[in-house]
Order: sequence, then C-alpha cells, then structure tokens
Amino acid sequence: MRRFLRRKPLGGAGIRRQAFQAPIQPLAPFWAIGDLHGCAELFDRLLDQMFDLGRPAIRLVLMGDYIDRGDDSAGVLRRLHGIQTEVGVDVMVCLRGNHDQMLIDFLDRPELCGPRWLRHGGLQTLASFGVAAPRPNVGHAQWQDARDRLRGALGDATEAWLRGLPSSWQSGNVFACHAGTDPALPVGAQDEAVLLWGHPDFERISRGDDTWVVHGHTIVKAPQAQDGRISIDTGAYATGRLSAALIEPGHVTFVST
Repeated sequence: MRRFLRRKPLGGAGIRRQAFQAPIQPLAPFWAIGDLHGCAELFDRLLDQMFDLGRPAIRLVLMGDYIDRGDDSAGVLRRLHGIQTEVGVDVMVCLRGNHDQMLIDFLDRPELCGPRWLRHGGLQTLASFGVAAPRPNVGHAQWQDARDRLRGALGDATEAWLRGLPSSWQSGNVFACHAGTDPALPVGAQDEAVLLWGHPDFERISRGDDTWVVHGHTIVKAPQAQDGRISIDTGAYATGRLSAALIEPGHVTFVST
C-alpha cells in the first residue's frame, strides 16, 4: 500500500518553526533513500512507490548501511553495484555507512575487527553470502579463512566498489552523509569518522551555516525535516518501513513502504 507523508513547504504550516530558518535549495531535485540493511525486497517496493509519483528521472542518493541485520545483504550489494555500474554516479550516488565500513575493516583485519562486526549484524551478512561465521574464541587461522571465503563470494569488483564509496555528497545547501555532522565545523572540514558514526551535538545543535543535512543512521519513527536535518532511517530491517525523501527547492516529500 502506498504511504505518503503530506508534501508541505519547509517552514510553513505543519512543520514546527525553529531557529534554523534557511530554505532548502538543492541545485536540482534528488531522491535520498534511507538505510537498506539487507532489505532487498523493501528496496524494490520503495522504488516502485517513488516512480509512481510520476516525477522525471532524477538522481538517487543512498545513505549507506547496505548490509547487516536484514536477510539479503549479498543481494543488496550486488544490486547496487550493478545499477551504479550501468547508470553511473551522475544518476545514483551510494554513500558509505558505518556498517559498510565494518565489513571493510573485517576484510583488512579479520581477527581484530570480526568479533565486533558479528555482534552488530555481520552474522546475517556472512550468512547471505553462504559463509559460516567463526565460532567464539577461535584462532587467527579461522578468522582468516572466514575473511577469505567472504572475499571470494563478494568478488573483486564489488569489493573495490565498496571501498571506493564516498562518505558525503552535496547539492546546493543540502549535504548528504550517513550519520551526521559536527555542527561547529564547516561541512567540508568534517572528520570521516563523524560522517560515518555521528557526533554528540548533531541532533542537539542546529548548524549555523544554512546547510541542511540529510542522513540515516539514527532510527526515527517517521521521516522528518526540521532544524536543518532531514532524517530518513526508519529502521527497515526491524519495522518493514524503508523511507525516501524527494528533496526539491523549498520542499521535501517523504515516501515509505
């Protein structure tokens, strides 16, 4: 069933007015899509709903965290890599999230980074690739073996694509990243760890440079645009609600599965 949140001008009726009053002004309309977390079927359903709006073909920007927790991380990665290879980065931008980074870290340092990754959804990702997870307290060789089997299932091209994903993207006064920004610093001076993992002041203090930040990472009950933040992670793997925002000059339209 189609579920749309009512389209409304930012700062107008229905949106609580705050000290942050800058109008949203991307250079061109674009779609931002929240954290997929292995939910390939929800991704297909969301795309259908987005296209049903009848909007012209415009850029898609995905917020990262394509893997872990959901059942089909392998399918999501293969799909995104294939689509972006076909249409190019001018049509679809895939940002890197902290879960994507944990997979990369596992490939680089399996014994050191593997246990933490498995606790935060890596078990489901390994299973989606047909790779058995190491048992607790195994030695170095077993972690290396799991890494090698995952690398083989992932494939060189997809691994290279994953490693090359950017941590941010910007259009006009809209800055896109996975987790948020340090509001005290210009968006061009952000530490990559903040873009991937967040900052304690991000949700507490509005930016003072009239820049809107669209992000995922932090689960919200419903997508929202307020105080210079456009939050679109609605916890798809747990709630069945994957969300997207159509961001246009002066307007944000939300769509959710």
